[in-house]
Amino acid sequence: MKKFLTGCLLLLPAFLQAQEKLPKGIEHVIVIGVDGMSPDGIRQAKTPVMHNLIAHGAVKWNVRTVLPSSSSPNWASMIMGAGPEQHGITDNDWQRDKHTLPPVVANEEGIFPTIFGVLHQQYPKANIGAVYHWDDFGRLFEKKAVSHDRRFSTEDSTATDFIQYLRAEKPFFAFVHFDHVDHAGHEYGHGSPLYYQAVAKTDSLIGRIMESIPAHTLVIITADHGGKGKSHGGATPEEAEIAMIFSGQDVKPGYVITQPVYTYDLAATIAFALHAQPPYAWIGRPVKSAFAGFSEPQN
Repeated sequence: MKKFLTGCLLLLPAFLQAQEKLPKGIEHVIVIGVDGMSPDGIRQAKTPVMHNLIAHGAVKWNVRTVLPSSSSPNWASMIMGAGPEQHGITDNDWQRDKHTLPPVVANEEGIFPTIFGVLHQQYPKANIGAVYHWDDFGRLFEKKAVSHDRRFSTEDSTATDFIQYLRAEKPFFAFVHFDHVDHAGHEYGHGSPLYYQAVAKTDSLIGRIMESIPAHTLVIITADHGGKGKSHGGATPEEAEIAMIFSGQDVKPGYVITQPVYTYDLAATIAFALHAQPPYAWIGRPVKSAFAGFSEPQN
C-alpha cells in the first residue's frame, strides 16, 4: 500500500498538468518587439494597423516593466519569465562573461533559461527563430535553441528577412526586434514629431508582417520600456509602462485586460499558448484573460 501511495504522489503533478485548461487552436506564436515604444506613441502616432489589431484583439495598456526601465533587463525578463533578481541582467553592460550577479539557475550556455530554450527542449524538432535590429538582443537567448538567427542594421532589412522567414518556414515560435523607435526617442525625444513618425513606421512594418503569418497564429506586440524626454531607465510611468497587444488565434476580440501584467509574464504566456511546461525558476504567469474562455483572476 505504501509503494502504491508513493507512486500516486509522483504521478500527481503530471496528472494536474494534463488537466489544466489550455488554449486549443494556437499552432504558432510570433512576438513583435519594438524597443522604446510607449503607449503614448501607439495612441498619438498614425498607427492604423495596431489600432485595428487592438479593436479585434486584446490589449493591456499599462504593463509594468522591471527596473531599471532599460533594454537588456526588460528584454531578458520578457524571454526569461523572471526579473533581474533571478536572471542577473541588471543593466545594458551585462555580458555572459562579465556581470556582477549570477543567475539563480543557469543552463548549459551559462544563462537563465529562456522561452527559446524551453521550447527547443520540449519540442526539439520545432522551427524557432529570432531576427533582430539591436545586436545585443542576440546575447540574451540560447544560440543552440534557434534554427534562424539573424541581425540587421536597419528596421527595413530586419522586417524583410523576418517576412521571408515566416513565409518559407512557418516557424513554431519566432521573435522579431526593432530598434529604430528607441533611436528616435534618444535623438529627438519621446513625444516629439519624429518619435511619432518612427512609431508610425513600425506600424507599417507590422502591417507587412501580418500579411505573412501562417494560420492559427498568436501574435503579441510589445515593448521593453517607454521614455521621458530623451532618456529612460527611471521609475516613472512614462518610462516603466508599456503596452502589450494580443491578436489572432484564440484571442478575445475587442478586450481590454484588467489584471496586472509585468514584462516577465510574456514568456509564461507563450509557454501557456504552446502547451509548454515553464521552468520552476520562472516567476511570470500567463496572461490567461487575453484568451477566449478564460476570465480575469477572481482575487
